[in-house]
Amino acid sequence: MKFSSELAKLDCAVALDRLGGDEELLREVAKLFLEEYPSLMSEIRNAAICRDASALERAAHSMKGSVSNFGAEGVYRAAAALEQLGRAGQMTSVEDCIDKLAGALAHIHPALVELSES
Repeated sequence: MKFSSELAKLDCAVALDRLGGDEELLREVAKLFLEEYPSLMSEIRNAAICRDASALERAAHSMKGSVSNFGAEGVYRAAAALEQLGRAGQMTSVEDCIDKLAGALAHIHPALVELSES
């Protein structure tokens, strides 16, 4: 597998290790994540708008679990922070955390596209 500057945004070694070294499976997981994460972001944003802490916790937990396959620590930490806010029912600083998550996802998006097409 080639490691371009885009793929360097992900920890491909971690990702391959978590998937038993199966590069084809990694490509498929990347494709699935690219299809899934926009709806997870919508769920997170809707939960924030509705001030639904439980829905925020669930959606952020799903995002965290999905992105953990790629060793993308920035996205993982942002999703974990949102999950924690939802669990604690603290909805006041959610928008800033959502912005951080969206920014982290935008940062890795090109690498995931490249990975899914390799």
